[in-house]
Amino acid sequence: MLLKPAVEADYAAIIDLANVAYRGTGASASWNAEVGIIEGQRMNESLLRDDLAAKPEGHLLTYRDDPDGMLLGTVWVDPKKDGVWHLGLLMVRPDQQKRQLGRALLAAAEGFVKERGGRRISMSVLHVRSTLIAWYERRGYAATGETEPFPYGDERFGKPLRDDLYFVVLEKGI
Repeated sequence: MLLKPAVEADYAAIIDLANVAYRGTGASASWNAEVGIIEGQRMNESLLRDDLAAKPEGHLLTYRDDPDGMLLGTVWVDPKKDGVWHLGLLMVRPDQQKRQLGRALLAAAEGFVKERGGRRISMSVLHVRSTLIAWYERRGYAATGETEPFPYGDERFGKPLRDDLYFVVLEKGI
């Protein structure tokens, strides 16, 4: 597994992967796509650049089998405070998910954070994504009891198809 910081040459592939992984439909869709929850784009170039600029301490990491190979996945880790890091954009090409790349990528991200002094990883997951929440729970993450509001009115990340969305916060010690 090659986990490397994203560079500008990766941006187009990252954007394509985000839109397929989160919003793909049909036979090639991910098992955890947001179909029926949110529609439209998940990411575009300006959103990616804005996120990177807003979180200069964060690390957007790419995952490939070899240096010149296709992008297989990404993960975002961002230090917060007191040894807690936020994890996001954990995504794997849907046609490669049967290789268990998601769990390998998650473990690699945890190692990356630990090497930099992180003690806990926190993430936010839409409360209606019970299958995804269960996947994280099987890897040691637990609900903290905290929730975060869904950003209704901000359709930069897609259009919500429900009016009851919010995020649950999951956390794990590493």
